[in-house]
Amino acid sequence: MRHLYTFQLIEAVSRAGSIRKAAEDANITASALNRRIARFEEEFGAPVFERLTRGVRLNPAGELVLQHFRTQKSDLQRVQSLVSDLSGMRRGHVTLACSQALVPYFMPDQMARYRRDYPGVTFSIKVRDRSQVERELAGFSSDLALVFEPEHLVDFDVMHSIPQRVCAVFAADHPLAQKTDLRLRDCLEHPHILPATEYGVRNLLDRAAKTQGRAITPVIETESFELIRHYVRHEQVVGFQIPIGLQPALDDGLVFRELSARDVPVGHLLLGQLKGRVLPVATARFAMQLSVALEGLDGRRG
Repeated sequence: MRHLYTFQLIEAVSRAGSIRKAAEDANITASALNRRIARFEEEFGAPVFERLTRGVRLNPAGELVLQHFRTQKSDLQRVQSLVSDLSGMRRGHVTLACSQALVPYFMPDQMARYRRDYPGVTFSIKVRDRSQVERELAGFSSDLALVFEPEHLVDFDVMHSIPQRVCAVFAADHPLAQKTDLRLRDCLEHPHILPATEYGVRNLLDRAAKTQGRAITPVIETESFELIRHYVRHEQVVGFQIPIGLQPALDDGLVFRELSARDVPVGHLLLGQLKGRVLPVATARFAMQLSVALEGLDGRRG
């Protein structure tokens, strides 16, 4: 794979914004890295970096070169996966970006199931908010995405979608624990702990509250859904989550109630990939398994 090394160095320089810093990270001298890039630019017929007073940055030609490299790297991984599959090794690497709600229960279960059949397959799981997930796909940093309420969907090829109602989460001794028909106004009359504005659950709650002319004023705002689930044990506050991130049998002392659809619209959890992308074999198989699992969750709700 030696011919890819130059592209890897170009990507490293782009990421570092400095030839000197990228050279240190790659354990080569700055002069050797500079000569290598200069030779590439000469052979390529155009410069790929703008030389600035402090550091460098990709020019438009460089952006195209880097995108080409990422596409080639992705295609090579797919071919390697096919060859491994033909030889019976059943190896590969799956890179997936997902919403936090998938981390406690759903993803560990799915990865363990997959690795029982294909123990040679490895995983990289990246926890990202809904806008970061789409950037992960566009930049070829992740092959798959499993995200709640993504923002744009411009280059997102949806493979499966299931509805998810926002749930209120509180301790079993909370005043709302006995209410069966839970309204958003009931929750907002109590202190509440909310996810940060970058997350799909918060977006749905903000929109619903605005429609009702109410203010959302959390006593705690956090990027961690784990913190929400654990904090409600310590104070009589209301937290919020989606069903796939909750397991009543494993969360002793907590109560989960779906908010009325009259108040908060139903959100959607989407499994997808970059449009036009041909996935490696291991990744495509895992995507099929996820689709079946999500369909099963949706079926049990029905």
